[in-house]
Amino acid sequence: MKRIVIVDGLRSPFCRAGGPLKNIKADELGSVVARELLTRLGVGPKDLDEVIIGNVGQPAHCANIARIVALKAGVDRHVPALTVHRNCASGMEAVTTAAERILSGRAKMILAGGTESMSQLPLLFGPKMTALFGGLMKAKKPLDKLKVLSKFRPSFLKPIIGIQVGLTDPFSGLNMGQTAEVLSREMLVTRVEQDAFALESHHRALSAAKDGFFEDEIHGMGAPPHYSWIEADDGPMAHQSMERLTKLKPYFDRTCGTVTVGNACPVTDGACMLLICDEETAQQRGWSVLGYLDDWCATGLDGDRMGLGPVYATSELFKRNGWSMEDVDRIELNEAFAAQVLANERAWKSDEFARQYLNREEALGLLPMAKTNVNGGAIALGHPVGSTGARLILTLLRELKRCGGKKGLGTLCIGGGQGMSVALEAA
Repeated sequence: MKRIVIVDGLRSPFCRAGGPLKNIKADELGSVVARELLTRLGVGPKDLDEVIIGNVGQPAHCANIARIVALKAGVDRHVPALTVHRNCASGMEAVTTAAERILSGRAKMILAGGTESMSQLPLLFGPKMTALFGGLMKAKKPLDKLKVLSKFRPSFLKPIIGIQVGLTDPFSGLNMGQTAEVLSREMLVTRVEQDAFALESHHRALSAAKDGFFEDEIHGMGAPPHYSWIEADDGPMAHQSMERLTKLKPYFDRTCGTVTVGNACPVTDGACMLLICDEETAQQRGWSVLGYLDDWCATGLDGDRMGLGPVYATSELFKRNGWSMEDVDRIELNEAFAAQVLANERAWKSDEFARQYLNREEALGLLPMAKTNVNGGAIALGHPVGSTGARLILTLLRELKRCGGKKGLGTLCIGGGQGMSVALEAA
């Protein structure tokens, strides 16, 4: 089979929603990063076979956002573009969809990644206000319009919060934070453990930034309205401490919960792009590549336990490839919630869990925290849902190259009850 090559990648700074990037639309975030990556690699407007971009909260102003990102990035109009959506794994799905195109012989070089402006997810009118607007449009005479307006009540203006609805699973009825509470109770993950994990995420991210690890990964950009230059993630907090974390009240279960805004990932804006091709094309171009995508797997599970998606997907991935945890040098496991990561750690090493849920006789193995998210994770860096999956791949391959490792596992849970994992090799 052809080898799938990850040539290189680039991302924007990841910034908290409502922060420095709040006025940059998702298509603009993506196109700025895409244009810079293509320019650095010397990829011309007609060189790509396709553009595939992950996005979750697709903006109303640009249906098929991948097409808009591509055109704004200078890609030729004859190059097709596709938007993909697998919730939190959308950026990863874009990469694996690109790989499938290449393996099938339908493409040789694809720009893939993800973009998300969670700041700009909309507030929506409820059905009563929507119906009133509809009545106004249908009313022809002034008196008829006044009759419609007379039915207006101030309560009609109560908005539906788009991000709140989007982060709630309609099947289980639980939002993502509530599913983390389910796991914290089921797997006996304490509040102290969660806060300690969150603090370590900040420490690792700050240390990586201080060492310059992210400098070649992040492309800075000017943020309107004053176009101040943003070139670093704003999530890692030097002042974070156990004392501060302990003072935070539970957010999703206010009576007996353990999940807080401090031990959960922040809502975030950001984009990440990767260039994917076959090995022959990379050699012809003379590119020094980041690494290879060996395989991938997506699985399903109960929506109210969606945070365990990584152990389900990784189990299937390892079965397909004959990998074991001993083979893996580095892991990027998305930190949606500290409770969710620690629940996976427990499931990873449990023979009982393996037999009951994974169709395995023995546990998957130990999830080595010393090898996992060594440069910090989403609790510190943030989780712009459409682009995180691509960011995991980029960070993981760069870390493998830095540490001299060979094999890497990228994995994340997916809202609604799925998990996705990728097997990567350093070049």
